[in-house]
Amino acid sequence: MSSLSATLLTAANALQVYNRTFNVIENNVTNANTPGYVTQNQSMIAEPFNPAAGISGGVMTGPMLSARSQYLEQAVRTQQEALGSSQQAAAGLGQLQPLFDTTGASGVPGALNSFFNSVSQLSVSPNDMSSRQNVIAAAGQVASAFNQNAIGIQQASTNLNSETSSTIANINQIAADIAAVNGQYSSNSAATQDAGLDARLSNDLESLSQLVNYTAIQNSNGTYNIYVGGQTPLVMDSQAYKLSADFSQPQTAIRDCQGNDITAQLSDAGGSLGAMLVEKNTTLPGYMNSLNTLAAAFSDQVNTALSQGVDINGNAPAVNLFTYNAAQGAAFTMSVTAITPDQIAAASAGAPGGNGNAIAIAQMASQATMSGYTFTQAYGNLGAQVGQDVATAQQNQTAQQGLLSQATQARASASGVDLNAEAAKLVQFQQAYQAAGKLIGVIDSLGTTLMNMMSGT
Repeated sequence: MSSLSATLLTAANALQVYNRTFNVIENNVTNANTPGYVTQNQSMIAEPFNPAAGISGGVMTGPMLSARSQYLEQAVRTQQEALGSSQQAAAGLGQLQPLFDTTGASGVPGALNSFFNSVSQLSVSPNDMSSRQNVIAAAGQVASAFNQNAIGIQQASTNLNSETSSTIANINQIAADIAAVNGQYSSNSAATQDAGLDARLSNDLESLSQLVNYTAIQNSNGTYNIYVGGQTPLVMDSQAYKLSADFSQPQTAIRDCQGNDITAQLSDAGGSLGAMLVEKNTTLPGYMNSLNTLAAAFSDQVNTALSQGVDINGNAPAVNLFTYNAAQGAAFTMSVTAITPDQIAAASAGAPGGNGNAIAIAQMASQATMSGYTFTQAYGNLGAQVGQDVATAQQNQTAQQGLLSQATQARASASGVDLNAEAAKLVQFQQAYQAAGKLIGVIDSLGTTLMNMMSGT
């Protein structure tokens, strides 16, 4: 009778084990499309079986097994980091491309062509007041075109400040959530078996990789320590350390929780934040410097040429045509002075009423005075550089999207929920469950028969 009871208990325990397996299968199917979730498997441990010693064997539940592969997870995070960087570069630089029209139809090239054409017209009628006024108007268009380019670059820089602040806020929010999960792992070892917490942590790590470069070190209790730039603590156990952005200087600085400047660790290190820092601190200042150099050189050379001639009255010109503030940026501050039409020095010195100086200025349009390039060509080189940078960023973005897709598919194949596999497991354990149930039925019938025999009924 005792052996029947032991067998009954063994069979009943098997039903409980199989029931837990059904729950795991159900959870897998339910969360098949849940981001970050991977297949969970209920492991089983065989009990010792020795009938001679009265040990009836059976099965018991073992630890929950996750199909998550840390290697494949890291592969996805690496591609996410690279994609975040290329996406930011493509979006950030893309807004600048319309500013640089290299066709000559508008913008700075169009204004330069109009200015030199107006000077050429002045050389035909050097004493015509309308032609003189047209030169001043065309000069104003050149100044305005440079101003608009500089404003566009400055606006892109201002936009980056806002985007950087938002990105830092997102990084800090994700860090706080990772710390919260770490806290649950630290306080309750059973939490590491929670597939929901595991998916949440995986999502956080993947989202963080798109924003910033970091190193994640997993501890024995399942918690993660996160170091941005591979050096600065962001999460340590259940404690998150906030980053901040400092815009008090022309170049953006990222500071850790103690106020230390960690910008060098993050610039061009991957993630959207790294791309933002490169764009704000290096790329845009480079564009602006080239634009300022061109604006200053054009203004100075035209002013110098005019100063060598005489106005309509045969006098040396009293004022320049262009002015700018070099400290604030030539392109941003370039403007036309209060010069009047009669003060335009169209004639050469010693030849009042002539057109020699106007001809000399008009010829500047084709002179390679900018390191072997004309003014228009120099601007075209800057526009081409912007275009090339945008094209490179867009190509990188496309390539990284493909690489991320491959990494994601590899991870899904290895650890994602396969509904067909889950259906097969369900059938398998249903049969085992039914067999255990039938065994209980048989034992129950035998027990009843024995009881009846013993009672003589």
